[in-house]
Amino acid sequence: MTPARPGPSPAVTVVGIGADGWDGLPRASREALADADVLIGGPRQLDLLPAGCAGERIAWPSPLRPAVAGLLAAHAGRRVCVLASGDPMFHGIGRAVTEEIGADSVRVLPHPSSVSHACARLGWPVEDVEVVTLVGRPVARLAAALHDGRRLLVLSSGAGTPREVAALLRERGFGPSRLRVLAQLGGEKEHVTAEETADAWTHPARDPLNVVAVECHRADHAPRLGAVPGLPDDAYEHDGQLTKRHVRAATLAALAPAPGELLWDIGGGSGSIAVEWMRTHPSCRAITVERDPVRAERITRNAERLGVPGLRVVPGAAPAALTGLPAPDAVFIGGGLTAPGLLDTCWEALPAGGRLVANTVTLESEALLADARRRLGGELVRLAVAHAVPVGGFTGWRQAMPVTQWSVEKTVDPLPGAVR
Repeated sequence: MTPARPGPSPAVTVVGIGADGWDGLPRASREALADADVLIGGPRQLDLLPAGCAGERIAWPSPLRPAVAGLLAAHAGRRVCVLASGDPMFHGIGRAVTEEIGADSVRVLPHPSSVSHACARLGWPVEDVEVVTLVGRPVARLAAALHDGRRLLVLSSGAGTPREVAALLRERGFGPSRLRVLAQLGGEKEHVTAEETADAWTHPARDPLNVVAVECHRADHAPRLGAVPGLPDDAYEHDGQLTKRHVRAATLAALAPAPGELLWDIGGGSGSIAVEWMRTHPSCRAITVERDPVRAERITRNAERLGVPGLRVVPGAAPAALTGLPAPDAVFIGGGLTAPGLLDTCWEALPAGGRLVANTVTLESEALLADARRRLGGELVRLAVAHAVPVGGFTGWRQAMPVTQWSVEKTVDPLPGAVR
């Protein structure tokens, strides 16, 4: 049998390098760097290489991500090495490179990540730690990971990140949480700050190459925000336009968010459905459409406070405001059901397997949902919630307005190409 010919050599090699520099690199990484025609990396990474690496040195411009494709194309046909901090495929440049030229064209030579180093120093099992990156991202996204007793490792964007983390912890009721900053991990200048609570944090900003270790502890006065849908109503700033807690939990269950999926939340109100959709998994995305500008601003504030600052708010009225939006995996209609063409527009936007959920408390909209169920199938339910309240010296039930909910999944019929 004739042996298979080896495939073409990868066009780009991505080399992970740590704070220990050249001395910490394995043989394969050293050989790749020494043999490269072009060396691309951050100034700090390039400075770690000895003079024996004679390739042309190019520092990444800022912003970095838009420059990746152009730089790689400009040096096509040459031996290119891209330098990365630690593991290139863990919140590193390796992702951007593979997205641009394909995994088959990239050779990745990893180095231990800062997370591995930090867990080794702290004695924390890696699998029990949640990692939150703030590199190029707002510190508000940390709020979604705050749960009593959890251990977090925060990838810093600079020397000032530990101070920002401590401030956010205090603001969100986690001031008793214990913090340590681990800097220059794996290098000769490695150092770890003494443990201190966020409430008492006084350490000055020192080293930009750091990771913040957080042991979360909630203050006694702080509200408990769980990890599943149905946050307390008072977790939100609102003017009464809020899908209440128990109905919200049922609505999210019907929407069934999964990692990476995109939600359209139409008639956002306070943004509670979109916020809790995004809180189910860090990769979940949402766009909320709200025609009232005051409410739109309120949604943004709620998203920031509850740890999902990536929530996109589109001011305007649906269905017109839906034009040009990326296709959703699920749609929630919490307001505006009687707008001409809204239901049909949302239905057409969904792919096969997409879900649509609509809630209403009015008879007029309920009639629309009954007709939609007749045409498209799905489930129509009525959600009724009553709360115990004082009645004189006794206790009785106060009934909230019942909510009619229609939920449906867009399925493919047995006939080829036919979508119900």
